[in-house]
Parts: sequence; C-alpha cells; structure tokens
Amino acid sequence: ISVFLRKDSTKYWGGSDGTHPQELNAPRLPPGSNEKDHHGLDSNPDVIKNQDDIYDVGVLTEVHQISQIEPGIQLLMQSHKRIKLNKVLSIGPPCMVEVDHLGVGNPYDPSSDVIKAYCQEISATINDVYRLNPFLRDRMSFFTNRIPLQDPFALADFAASMTTSDGEDLQAVLEEMNVEERLRLSLNLISKEREIGWLQRDIRRSVEEKMTSQQRKYFLMEQMKSIKKELGLEKDDKEELLARFKEKIASFKELGKEAKKAMDEELDKLSALEKNSQEFNTTRNYLDWLTCLPWGKTSEENFDLTRAKHILDEDHYGLDDVKQRILEFIAVGKLRGGVHGKILCFVGPPGVGKTSIGKSIARALNREFFRFSVGGLTDVAEIKGHRRTYVGAMPGKLIQALKLVGTTNPLILIDEVDKLGRGYQGDPSSALLEVLDPSQNSAFNDHYLDVPVDLSKALFICTANMMDTVPGPLQDRMEIIWLSGYDLPEKVAICEQYLLPNAFKEGGLVKSEGIPESLEITSEAIESLIRWYCREAGVRNLEKQIAKIVRKLALELIKFREMRNKAEKMEPIEEKLSKKEIEARKELENRTDWAVTPENLERYVGKPIFTSDRMYQDQLPPGVVMGLAWTAMGGTSLYVETSAVASPSELVDSVKPKKQAGAGGSLKVTGQLGGVMQESSQIAHHYARKVLARIAPENGFLEKSEVHMHVPEGATPKDGPSAGVTMVTAMLSLALGRSVKSDIAMSGEVSLTGKVLPVGGIKEKTIAARRAGVCRLVFPKGNKKDYDELSDYLKKDLVVSFAAVYEEVYEAAFESCEDVKEA
Repeated sequence: ISVFLRKDSTKYWGGSDGTHPQELNAPRLPPGSNEKDHHGLDSNPDVIKNQDDIYDVGVLTEVHQISQIEPGIQLLMQSHKRIKLNKVLSIGPPCMVEVDHLGVGNPYDPSSDVIKAYCQEISATINDVYRLNPFLRDRMSFFTNRIPLQDPFALADFAASMTTSDGEDLQAVLEEMNVEERLRLSLNLISKEREIGWLQRDIRRSVEEKMTSQQRKYFLMEQMKSIKKELGLEKDDKEELLARFKEKIASFKELGKEAKKAMDEELDKLSALEKNSQEFNTTRNYLDWLTCLPWGKTSEENFDLTRAKHILDEDHYGLDDVKQRILEFIAVGKLRGGVHGKILCFVGPPGVGKTSIGKSIARALNREFFRFSVGGLTDVAEIKGHRRTYVGAMPGKLIQALKLVGTTNPLILIDEVDKLGRGYQGDPSSALLEVLDPSQNSAFNDHYLDVPVDLSKALFICTANMMDTVPGPLQDRMEIIWLSGYDLPEKVAICEQYLLPNAFKEGGLVKSEGIPESLEITSEAIESLIRWYCREAGVRNLEKQIAKIVRKLALELIKFREMRNKAEKMEPIEEKLSKKEIEARKELENRTDWAVTPENLERYVGKPIFTSDRMYQDQLPPGVVMGLAWTAMGGTSLYVETSAVASPSELVDSVKPKKQAGAGGSLKVTGQLGGVMQESSQIAHHYARKVLARIAPENGFLEKSEVHMHVPEGATPKDGPSAGVTMVTAMLSLALGRSVKSDIAMSGEVSLTGKVLPVGGIKEKTIAARRAGVCRLVFPKGNKKDYDELSDYLKKDLVVSFAAVYEEVYEAAFESCEDVKEA
C-alpha cells in the first residue's frame, strides 16, 4: 500500500496539541461501500479529491495488523521504500496512482565523523527516551529486531518514527535525502521527545511527593498485616480485640452478676458485627468503659494515727478541731477495718484549706485522690452520665474517677457543693443524693454503663463556703465540719512556715551565693501586711501579696547586680531617667539592708487597703452601735446607724400622746439588707418601742418620728438575723439621746418578746472584734459553750456578757441603767 500524508491533515486529524476539528464529526462510509451510493464525494472528508491535497513523497508499506475500531479501522504497517507520486490514475476509491521508487538516500561517506557523531547522539537519546517513556518500549522492542540500526538512514527514520511530532516535521525527514541533514532533523525531533519525557518524570515525582506520610504508612501497615497474617504471626483486628476483652474480664476478682452478664452479651454482639459499622464502634467503646473499671481492686489503707497526725501537721497549721475529728474518723476506721459509708463536708471561708486538707487525708490513708468541682453545674449527666443513645455519650464524673485512679476505694473530693445550679437538664443536687447516701451508693447506676457499680468503698468529702444554699436532704447525708477563718497569730505562723519558703523558692530567692544575707520579710512586716492588706479569713490573698513582694525583691536584686557589674567595667549609663528614678537608683546603689519591714512595706504592695479598724474612733454618737457579722469571707465588724427627722431633744420631755392600738412611727432601712435582715429590723423597731415605753414612758420619739436605719457599707449585700440586738440598741440610743459604750460590740437575734437567740460564727466574730480593738462583747447565752471552746489567746483581755433576754444587753450597753431610766 502506498501511503501519502495529507497536507491539511491537521484540519481533519488535529494538531500536536490533541485538538480535533469539527470535520471529524462528518459521517464515514462503511467498509466496502461506494460513496456515490451515499451522500457523494463531498460528504466524506477521508476521500482524496485532488492530487494537490497530499505530499508528493510517501512510503510503500506492508500491513501487519488490522483492528476494527469505531468509527473506522486501525492499521499497523511497516514502511519499506520511499516513493514519489507522479500522477493519479483513478480517484477511486481505492485511489490508483503512478509512483517512482526512490532510494534510501544520497550516497555518503561512511567514515565521516559528523555522521558517526550524529548516530551516537541519536542512539543515546533513544536510550533516554526508552527509560523515560514506558509506552514506547513495546514499539521499540518490535522494530529494533526488524530495522538495521547501523544504517544512518534507517537510524534517522526509526528515531523520527518514535516521536509524537507534527506531520510537517515528519514529512521533512521523509523527503530529506541527504544523510547529515536527515540525521539532524531526526535528532531535533527525538531530543524534543526526551525533554517531554523529563517533564513527565518531574510531574510524576511531584504527584508522588504529594502523598502524605500517613498514606504511605497506611499502605505499609496494610502490607505488614497481610505478611504477618500469612505467616500466622498476627490475628485479625477483630479477633485480637475480642481476645483482649475476654482476657480483661477473666482478670477481674470481684465482678457482679449484672456486669458479667452485660459484658458477655456485648462480646457476643461485637463478634457478630461488621468491623466498619457504626454500631461496632459504639459497642467497642461501651466494652472499653466496662473493662477499664477497677472491679474489686482496692489500695491498701493505712490507719497509723502517728503518721496521719504528722501528715496533717506538716500540711496545715492550726485547725486543731478539724484534725482531731479526722484522727477520730481514722481511729474508728481502724477498729472497723475500713472507713466505708462516711461523707464529710468541710464548710468555711475561701482560702482556709478545705481542698488541701482533703488531699492530706488521702495521703494519710494511702488512698488515691480525685477532685472535681460542681460549682455552676446544671446537667445531671455530669453526675450520672449520658444515655448511650446519644452521640458522644460518656459516663459521669464518678465513673471517670474510678477509671482514672484505678481503685474502687479512692477519696473523691466534691468541691463547691453550695454552688450547684439547676437547669433544664435536671437538678444535679438531687442526683448527688444517691451518690452520697451510704445505703444506696453500693449499687450506683450510671446511665451510660447501666450496671450497678459499688461506690460504698469510696470516701466522699464535700466542700462549701456556706450551707444556706445546700438543699436540706443533701445536708442530711453529710457530716458537717466547720473550718473557721485564721486569726492574726495563725496567719503569721502560716506565712512564716509555709507561704514564705514557697514564695522564695518560686521567686528564685533561695539562700545561696549572690543572695544577700539580709534579704527577708520580717515578722513585723507580715503582721502589718495581714492587718492592713489581708483581712480575709483565709490566706489566699496573703499568698498573692507575698508573691508580689518577692517578685519586686527579685527585680531590685537583678537591677542592683547589673549596676554593680557596669560600675566594675566602667561602662557609662546612657539611660534617660527622671528625677524620681535617679533618686531610686542612688538608693538602690547604696543599699545594704534588703529586709522588708513595716516602714518600707508600702513600697512593695502600695497604699494600705484598710486605714483603720473602726469607722468611729472616739465616742460613738447616739444612735450608732457596733455589731458583729459572719460572712462567707469570715467575721467582720459593722455599724448600725439610725437617724430621725425630729431630734430627740425636742421630744425627750414631751408627753406621749394617746394613740390608737397599733399606731407608731415609721422605719426606713437602707444598706442592701436581705429579706431576713429587713424582718429583723421590723422586729427590732417594734420591740424598741415597747422597751422605750417601759423605761421612759414620757418619751414619744419612736411613736412620732420617721426613723432611718442604715448599715454601711451600702455596696455590700447583707443578710441574717444576728443583728437584731444591735438594731434595738441603736434605736434606743437614738431615742434616749445617749451613746453606748465606745468599746462594745454585740451580736444576737432578738424575738418579739425580747428573747436573745443563739447565732453562728462566734469564733469569726470574736476575731473581728479583737481586730477592731473592742474589749467588751455581748453574745447570746446559748453561745456560751461555743465561746468557751475558743483558744485562750482569743479570749484574753475580753469582757464578755452572755444575755438570755434583751434587758441584759441593755444593761451591758449603756454606762448606767439608772441614769438612763431617770433621763
């Protein structure tokens, strides 16, 4: 077959960019049919219509393979000779032409170095293309056995045939008869093919580099698993998982029937599920939680009282009553063989050591410790877990605690129980009832596990700042231990024994080379810091202030060292300083004493927060009485002030007019008083009118005047009944125009009949009174037992009156009862 290339082949078959023109969509004639029987010659673009449509030089080929493809056929041919078209004998199809046979090429010099160089370069380039393009390997292998590549003409033709060049470039090689020029043209084409191969290689490598390490690791792991599985060295993941669960279940010493049944059922269910199903993962997570709990595993307890006392004393100063109660608790546990079924609740102001003493108890008993706070908690699921039907469900905090500590008898500290919330998810305080009830927590049922879990071996300790917000049923299940605030000597001892060493260690001021020997915080400075800056019941703020002083000392020490080093090296100081900074620098350069004293304390912590312990320094004016209160922050002193529109001098000698039953003056209260305190003010006003009518019948002050009672500070909320006797005394002092003793403070609830009822916080109130410089106190008679339990140093130099009825308060408050009656 003679084959000639169309001059406009790009128009029909596309160019080197792979584009295909619209003419290819024209209909083609079936094999063996005549185009005249169809749409004519013009209807088929494959038909040659003119000799000028094709090149004159072509090849004589031998057909090796014919393949039927849509929409025509594909031929695999081998060319044998070059031929030249003379004329067209018949347009056909098939087209009949007259041709002349051309030779291989013009004669050449076989010994030419240029030809040899071209041949060697083409051969090397063909080898490069062979390695770069795997798709050409089959073609090269097929033709290299049939073509004499030692012939430069044949080598040039073979190299051009291995390229994907355009028809025009290939036709130029075909028409060229000069050996050197043909070799040059073929070398250009095969070199371009090599560059395309290099570009393909770079693209392939960049794509391969985009595969992440995780993908490669995944493929390698899968191959490793397959190899191990074939060798019998590894089981299937699912089988291994089931074997691991069964091994864990068999290792449990004490496993309840319900838990064992649930585990067996879930194992059977897991074995029947597909590994990639969602339920498989849910069941697996459930079994993970069931098998990770320490069923029957306990830590060996230590009931050595000497060791326990040493640990408590080592970690905490003071708190003798609390330590004694804990030692009693441990002693009972030693006799019984365990401390099961006890729930303690430590109640006290912030910073007094409630949480830390829980850690000390755990260390003394050799139990694991777990703490979680329920402050602001509104979701029951945090206590009892989520249902397994929810996405992301998990057990509650108590089950998580058992998993974390690894024993069934840990010490679990439930912090801030007085700040439990309540939301649409339920009431967590009610959920805690089951946890903290010794008769129920032996079979605690978590919503997620849905099997009974024994919590009776765990020791629960709760903490709270006050019990007013704790529900009654929850209080009933706990043994409440009150932690009072620290007084001045206790704070000084705590600071010197615990806070200062830790602060110096954290601040890098531990005694060593380079640290001045005189660097210290004196006891007098600590007392001033506590008295004028840190009056709260706990020591948390004191710790912050100590850390602040240590940081400033560290800064001064580093500045001192830098100035000394610059002075030794004779380096000039180029800083621009203010006059105040220059004076501070000079003082620092000449400093020899690094002790913090009351005189220089203000330089480290600023101006004192509290400038005086008392609002009224001298004699109290009529209508003003000091009271004592207990808050979540500890004890404090407060004043009850009363005033009226009409002055008592205008009414002291007036005769009280006759009034209807129930008539009397009005009362207005301010100072952010709570509901209980407002009721106390109404009771006090009512009772004060009764007392005034009895001791001074001619005095109609309270019956006519509008009394305004205020309790500073107005921005601080206040509530409670313990200011009743103080309010009555303030109103009587105002009505009689007489001042109470300047060194007296009182606390107690008064009833409508004048009974003085007991109140709480006697220790805190006593500390507050000593801090305010008060030496006379009035307490309810029912609190005498609480006062007697106080330490002797707290009761020293105090004159305390215990009143059962208000008449006893009245006698203790005024200088002379007879003078008041006569007035």
